[in-house]
Amino acid sequence: MGAITGYFDVAQVVLYVFWIFFAGLIFYLHREDKREGYPLESRTASGRYQIQGFPAIPKPKTYKLADGKTVQSPRPERDPRTILAKESSPALGSPLIPTGNPLLDAVGPGAYALRANHPDLMVDGTPLILPLRASPGFEVASEDPDPRGMDVVGADGVIGGTVSDVWVDRAEPQIRYLEVAVTTGRTVLLPIHFSTFSPASRRVNVKSILGAQFATAPTLANPDQVTMLEEEKITAYYGGGTLYATPARSEPLI
Repeated sequence: MGAITGYFDVAQVVLYVFWIFFAGLIFYLHREDKREGYPLESRTASGRYQIQGFPAIPKPKTYKLADGKTVQSPRPERDPRTILAKESSPALGSPLIPTGNPLLDAVGPGAYALRANHPDLMVDGTPLILPLRASPGFEVASEDPDPRGMDVVGADGVIGGTVSDVWVDRAEPQIRYLEVAVTTGRTVLLPIHFSTFSPASRRVNVKSILGAQFATAPTLANPDQVTMLEEEKITAYYGGGTLYATPARSEPLI
């Protein structure tokens, strides 16, 4: 029995086993990544049909959430939203053109996922992201400029509002949003990564949207907390502005 290595090339057998394992791993991972975003939908001359590709979508798996609820993935329900856009030409694969307010139509860079409509939570069950006014023990570092009171200026140089508070991620910790009191009396959130600071002029500069467009940014149902779905919509609004804030931005030369 000990002479088996005289009849088999062990190194080659191990290599083949590794190849089989690696191929199986790729198959498994590619199948699992289809739990979100599939089946795809494609338009043909005869209508729309669904695409699964290879391998097929895996069977739904039930996940238990921290609050005792369960969720299935892939989700059995279809996205209920109507696509608020039209194709630019009859040719298949033509770009979509928003039919309403392009910053709110959830198209292109303004698209967002339907996340749960409740706040992201810490391990103790409290909201992860809160304004400084509701976060005892948190403050802006003395070495950094405090944005509160600064004017928020759009890409056209027009002031869209004033920073009224700062929203912090209490787990990191870092600033996630600036709370902006816009000129119309509404209060909206501005993702920190869409802004740059000019401490000398006391300004927060935003290149993704115009000054007047702060007035139509999504608002919060609760002024002291933001849900995951609201975060999606807020980020999508400023993301959509990078392409749709002005007609010129959606032209071939930006």
